[in-house]
Amino acid sequence: MKKLLSILGVLLLGCDPFVTEFEDLSNALMYEADSKSNETYDSGNVKVVTWNIRFGIARFPFFGDSCGDDVILDDDTIEKNMAAIADSLNAIDADIVLLQEVDVSSKRTGYIDQVQYLLDNTNLNYGCYASMWKADFIPSDGIGRIDAGNAILSKYELTDAERIQLRLRTDQDGLTQYFYLRRNILKAKIPTLTQGSKDFYAVDVHATAFATDDTKQQHIDKYVETLAEIQSSGDYFVTGGDLNSVPPGSVTDFCLSDMCDGDDYHTDQAEEYHKEGSYFENFDGEPDILDPLYEVYDSAIDSDDANLPIHLTHGPSTSYEMNDIKYDRKLDYLFTNGIWENTLSKTHQAAWELSDHLPVSAVLNVGGE
Repeated sequence: MKKLLSILGVLLLGCDPFVTEFEDLSNALMYEADSKSNETYDSGNVKVVTWNIRFGIARFPFFGDSCGDDVILDDDTIEKNMAAIADSLNAIDADIVLLQEVDVSSKRTGYIDQVQYLLDNTNLNYGCYASMWKADFIPSDGIGRIDAGNAILSKYELTDAERIQLRLRTDQDGLTQYFYLRRNILKAKIPTLTQGSKDFYAVDVHATAFATDDTKQQHIDKYVETLAEIQSSGDYFVTGGDLNSVPPGSVTDFCLSDMCDGDDYHTDQAEEYHKEGSYFENFDGEPDILDPLYEVYDSAIDSDDANLPIHLTHGPSTSYEMNDIKYDRKLDYLFTNGIWENTLSKTHQAAWELSDHLPVSAVLNVGGE
């Protein structure tokens, strides 16, 4: 193994890098729809949605996810899935859309630029994108070329879009870490929604899922810090994403429901007692990890309701195939330092076939104190 690592190290040092690495702060990639819809804003409410779209593969058993073995989905199925996602976004009719796990140039999804596709097939006009996994070639399991990340789509123009780097995992060897995800926060200004001297921002995040060190805590801390900076400047924001964290009062152990055939957890013989990514006791102790968000900001789904079955947002394929459960935990959230019209907040569980995450939407009373 050491010899193999040495050979790979020499190759990496002697060639252009396979993997794109990022500065702590960098500009996001900007997009516009090829043909813009005629959307104007006067005043009042703004609808926001967050959705991890699982790079358009729906319930496909992807390698390393939901006990899958495959990495490439055929082009026709991808296009069908993306059309269904676009139809769902049109039906929700949000003004601002926060997306996670979006592919823009990946072998696994036929090299479709999914940001551009959604802009061209919805009533959304502007977008920005921040990659979390960009490599000319991933050597494992046929993944090959990949570019996947977070995106913000909007009916209204986006400016000042920034990619904010989140800390890398420290529980991996150097080679694995080199080829691994570089998660981020995506932040953009929406000038149309400026209220007097108060700027308006959309902030999108996708925190770590599988880290066994304190990386998740670090990601949530950086997210809280980013929001606090906007708050302290006297500006407004809407924010959300896939936090890969459960709400206060949640069940935290999903190891048994997430097991694949041949897995063995919660036994003395198990090499790892808990399945990675299925046990939600973080470094500093979930489910309290999201308290700084719930305590300071307005949540679209308040903490008293977050664990109700109608607001669960995530269910891997194993939960459905083995236990007939379409969704079994909440990982996806919306917050604001303004005021949500809480009676209009919704978890769109009818979309369960389109991803292993569900959209969450809410309506913001713009300018509300």
